[in-house]
Order: sequence, then structure tokens, then C-alpha cells
Amino acid sequence: MYSLKNKVAVVTGGSEGIGRALVDVLLQYGARVATCGRNYDKLYELQKRHSGKPLMIHTADVSNEQDCQHFISQVIKTYGTIDVLINNAGISMRAQVMDTELETLRRVMDINFWGTVCCTKFALPYIIKNKGTIVGMSSVAGYRGLPGRSGYSASKFAVNGWLESLRTELLDSGVNVMWVCPGFTTSNIRNAALNKDALPTGESKMDEGKLMTAEECATYIMKAIEKRKRTMVLTSTGKQTVFINRFFPSLADKLVRKFYYKNGNLVK
Repeated sequence: MYSLKNKVAVVTGGSEGIGRALVDVLLQYGARVATCGRNYDKLYELQKRHSGKPLMIHTADVSNEQDCQHFISQVIKTYGTIDVLINNAGISMRAQVMDTELETLRRVMDINFWGTVCCTKFALPYIIKNKGTIVGMSSVAGYRGLPGRSGYSASKFAVNGWLESLRTELLDSGVNVMWVCPGFTTSNIRNAALNKDALPTGESKMDEGKLMTAEECATYIMKAIEKRKRTMVLTSTGKQTVFINRFFPSLADKLVRKFYYKNGNLVK
């Protein structure tokens, strides 16, 4: 098992949802934690809640390369190194391809893919030195393209492929690279999902009360980090989707279509 006690763990997008839950559990595990987000007030509230604990907060937009570089630099100034990087910051979208402005796709890709690439690139020398862990927050949408989420699916496929390349390059280094797919989890990602015009939709089409909680998800991710797993897909629905799509892709097309559409309209 990989002990996290006194390790330096970095979580992007830690102001809410799964990211905030990861910050909570990492501090419980005895790690020294750094997190970033775009909303300073939410970060400040998180820091106040963990008063007296080793938590560094930093305002940053991971779609901006300079913000990523400055964030990682501040982590090094504060803690001197990095052992674990969890690329959690992300955004979704909800619009069909024929209606979607290209800016929506660019914005999703900039945050989900380039945010992961930039933060990992700047943190990599320290993680290699410590034989640490790099985590990418992927999705079932990274294994199976989902309707209304073309840009989101593309970004998660890209994250999976990029991290798999990196994992292979680092096989002999002692670094563990993994990507996790939370499945449908209670978070703000659906409310913040972009519409066709790259603006937040401000609503969720899912029954959030029936989804896995962010706290449960964070606990599973921490166990996967400790065991230095390669990949992890959560929820029975997520696992079934990946399995059916791999072995019965035509059936997956029909099942996914049925789940997201009603009377020819995208309803989820």
C-alpha cells in the first residue's frame, strides 16, 4: 500500500464536488494538500473549514497555461515537492453537435484536456523524483461517446490516451499513472455544464439524489491511489456501459440512445 501520510497531494478544482471531497479525505489521511479553483470565496471557505491543517489554496483557471504554471510553482514554494497530482478540474456540456458553437468545444477541451496536460507537465519532475502518482479524472464518456456531450467525450478520450502514453513512458520510473471514471456522481458539474453557446446551463437533468455521493467517490479514488491501480471505473452502470460498448458496440449505441433521448429529443 502507498502511504499518503505527510505526502504532498495536489488537487485541481478542489472548491466543490469530488475535488472538495478529495481534499477532505486527503487531509484525513495525513497528507499536506494544495488545491486550486476559479472561485476564491469557495476556496477560502474550504480553508476555514480545515483551519490549522496543512491546506494551501490558490485561485487559478486550469485552461490557462500560465495559471497552471504559477499554481504548481506556489505549491513548490509552500511544500518543496509534489508526491500526488489529481487532475480533477473539469467541465461538461449539453448540446447536440449540429447546434453547438465551436467555442463550447474549445472551452471544454481547454479545461478538461489541456488543464490536465499543463498541470501534469509542470509537476512531473517532482513526481518522478518521488516515484509518486498522477491521476486523471476521466469518465465513462472517455470510453463511450455520449450524445449531447461530444466535446466532453472528446476531452475524456484525449485524457485517457494522453495518460496511457505517459504511463507507458514512465513504466520504469516508479511513477504510477492512472485514470478514474466516477460514473454519475453528485456534483455541480451538470449545473455548470455549458450549453451550445458556451454558457452554463444552470440545471441538472439527472436525479441527483439517486447518484453516488462525492464523498463515496473520493473514498474509492483514495483506495485506488493507495493500491496504485491503473484504471478504475465506478458504479455498476458505468462498468456495464464500458463492457457492453467494448464487446457489443451496436447494442451500446441503442441503449445509450434510449437512455438520453425521449421521443427524438435529448432529455438528459
